[in-house]
Amino acid sequence: MAIRVLFVCFGNICRSPAAHGVFEDLVGAAGLSQSIEVDSAGTTGFHSGQQADKRMREHAKKRGYTLASLSRKIHANDLETFDKIIVMDDKNLKDVTKINPALENKIGKLTQYCTRHTIDHVPDPYFGGAAGFEQVLDIVEDACENLLNDLKHEINRD
Repeated sequence: MAIRVLFVCFGNICRSPAAHGVFEDLVGAAGLSQSIEVDSAGTTGFHSGQQADKRMREHAKKRGYTLASLSRKIHANDLETFDKIIVMDDKNLKDVTKINPALENKIGKLTQYCTRHTIDHVPDPYFGGAAGFEQVLDIVEDACENLLNDLKHEINRD
């Protein structure tokens, strides 16, 4: 049975699609696509059905990532069907935990997996410039590499 990972940000057009795309790429490169499923969502449905922000897609593409997910809003059943819900900041953490406080043990921040960056959240690049999108990708790459290593240990235990 696959481990299911859901990345969550506010609108599901910048940070969580970046984490989704980067992590999916790492999972595929590790040959673990059958063992780890990846998805992303937003705490709001403002952009439902839309591709990731064009700027985020362009910056990700420069690093070799394709962000193919379409935006969707997180649903209550996601907290039950996903094994790990990884959020980008404290507001996302609060909003997702509020959906089902009994399942808060499944919810954590992406930055808890960082080893090269000392930061407590993934900043939203939406209203900034190119440097913000690059910073998000730097943080996401760092955290996703370590998240994958943690999950590999979990898979090997089973």
